[in-house]
Amino acid sequence: MNEFKKFRKEIDSNPVSIYVLNEPLENRFPMHRHDKSQILLVEGGIAYLNTHDKQYYIPARHYVWIPPGVDHNIKFNSSSLVIHNIYFMDEDDARHPFYGRLSIYPVTGLVNEILQYSASWRGNILPGNWRYELLTTLKHILPHTSRQPFSILLPTTDDSRIQDILRYLHENVSEPLMLPDVAVRFGYSVRNLTRLFKQTLNTSFLQYVKMLKMIRAMELLLQTEMNVSEVAYEVGYSGITAFSNTFQQMINMRPSDFRLLK
Repeated sequence: MNEFKKFRKEIDSNPVSIYVLNEPLENRFPMHRHDKSQILLVEGGIAYLNTHDKQYYIPARHYVWIPPGVDHNIKFNSSSLVIHNIYFMDEDDARHPFYGRLSIYPVTGLVNEILQYSASWRGNILPGNWRYELLTTLKHILPHTSRQPFSILLPTTDDSRIQDILRYLHENVSEPLMLPDVAVRFGYSVRNLTRLFKQTLNTSFLQYVKMLKMIRAMELLLQTEMNVSEVAYEVGYSGITAFSNTFQQMINMRPSDFRLLK
């Protein structure tokens, strides 16, 4: 906890500075917030960003923009991940649609070049320094180079009525997971279970299961040597065509192309 307090104090101690932290320290900390906005780039796997009501998935070669004051924590499931964190001074950012919204984007060539160039930097960078000017430029070009957000997330809830059901879905993601079967298992009618998902998660059972399966597929594609057919069967699809079409629809790229992000 002392490390956590020191870390937060360092980041927010100087409101006009830009703070660079190219270490995966946030993985150790509980839900927290910063006075500064944050960009986090992931290389080599998937990171998981949690807010109070959603869990976001950040695959390799993507970055997340986190506005100031947003409660979050970040988890990794691989020690081989490379993480780049930059915390930016506030320039009345909330007035700009890009800076005021938590979103995930594929990293573009120019943004990646600057992030890689700053990979060895650490700590506060102050105005008047050329490094400060470079990182300020990075911040200012983000809205112009980041067009289509990567919107892969699962809604979460503290509602006890649905916790056992969600746990069952996660533990059995390789099964077909049909609504009538799950409803019977947990003593609901199809209508009532449909309503419960909508009320507590603001999504449908079908959409939740599809997203859950695609997230598991992303993990397998990036973290194992399974081929696309094996991944399809592992997440409960009986054929590769239906799996590939669903993946393309939800992830905006083919499974074989997504694997190249490794």
